[in-house]
Order: sequence, then C-alpha cells, then structure tokens
Amino acid sequence: MIYQSFAELYDELFDPAMYDQWLDFVANRVAPTSGELLDLACGSGRLGVLLAQHGYQVSGLDLSEEMLALAAKHAEEADVTMPLMAGNMLDLSDIGQYQTVTCFADSFCYLSDLDQVTQAFAQVHDHLAVGGQFLFDVITPHQTDDVYPGYMYNYVDETRAFVWTSYGIEDETHAAEHDLTFFTKNEETGEYRKVTELHHERTYPLADYQRALAAAGLTVKRVSADFGEHEVAPDTTRWFFEVTREA
Repeated sequence: MIYQSFAELYDELFDPAMYDQWLDFVANRVAPTSGELLDLACGSGRLGVLLAQHGYQVSGLDLSEEMLALAAKHAEEADVTMPLMAGNMLDLSDIGQYQTVTCFADSFCYLSDLDQVTQAFAQVHDHLAVGGQFLFDVITPHQTDDVYPGYMYNYVDETRAFVWTSYGIEDETHAAEHDLTFFTKNEETGEYRKVTELHHERTYPLADYQRALAAAGLTVKRVSADFGEHEVAPDTTRWFFEVTREA
C-alpha cells in the first residue's frame, strides 16, 4: 500500500453500518419519486451512492475537493449517476432548488458558532422547495460534555494503525476536539508515515437549534434519537431532525 491521504484513510475506516442507517432514515420519510435530493456535506459520497442505488435523484455538495474526488470514484465504481458540486453550506447561491436536503454525520457541528448554523439553515431554506423536507443530525451536549472527554478508539492491522482521542474544551460550552492520527506503511519501502488532523465540533441545546430553524423560516416536524427509532431522552447522543419548508 502506498501512502494514502487522510480523506482516503478516514473513508476506509468509517463504520459502514451508519450509512445504511442514514439510508433507512431517509427512505422511511422520502420516496425515491419525490424529486431531486441534495446531500449537503456529502463527504466521500457513500450515502449518496446508496441513495442513487435505491432510485433517488441525488446530487452531492461538499467543501473538500479531495472528498468530492472520492465521491466521484465511488459513484463510478457503483455505476450510478450522482452530480457533484464543490461549495460551502454558508453560501449556496450557485445551486438550484431541491425537494429534499439531507446533511448527516453532525456536519453542522463543524461550523464555528450558532450564527453560522443559522446562516446555513437559511441557505437550506432558500434552496428547498415549498413542502420539501430537510433531514439532518447533530450531536447533543450530552455527547460533547459527558461522552467525548477522555474517549479513545484504536484500530490496528498489518499495514496501518488509527488512534482517535477526544477532549472536552474548558472555555467553550458543548465543544470537543478530536485528535485523529493514522500510521500507514509503504509496502515498497517498509517505512511508516504519520498523518494527523485535529477536528473541532460544537453543539447547542435543542431549543437553540429549534430557534435557529425558525429564524431561517423552517418548521420542525419531529426531533428523535437513534435514527428516528426513539424519542429524545437525557442520554441521547445524537438528535435527528425532520424539518419542512412551509412557505
């Protein structure tokens, strides 16, 4: 194995079961015949490919050109049509309208503050058809405050190792940092390379998300836990939102 980029390594080791769960969450709420669907912050396109394979007219948008290259590769390998666009969720002025917008893997939690989250919601509103659905998830304050601090996950095989360590942030409420480190072996030389990234996430109380959605002109239909299977509880680690544009 030659040296790989962080995006490739992260894509390979991400739990594939979550993509199936996101697919089911969408499929139980939106029919493939409902119209065009935008997967916002689509990453490597694995969810988009699954949606396309199930008959959805899906396009993907992401800020990372490297992730979009992986998405194009996955779409080609799966022999599906999935238009891809480079863009920032804070300014979607160059794209059209969609009947459905999805945004998973707590992508909104990577924005810097609640003002940016509200701005992103407003952009979704402007590109969501009246009567359309907006489906997304975010991590909860319980996840950032109680679960992530001190969390560690390690993965090792014959050619690579992955170390994920999470920390709480004392001077920032409901925030966490993830130190992600890969060690990859070049089989041609036997040398190892260290690849690292630091990810910062921040979330907010449920009422703040609800106010931000209302400020953006969107209407919350339901908030749930466990990919829509259960109602919200104090130990919920991820909220799933079902939102619509009524006007």
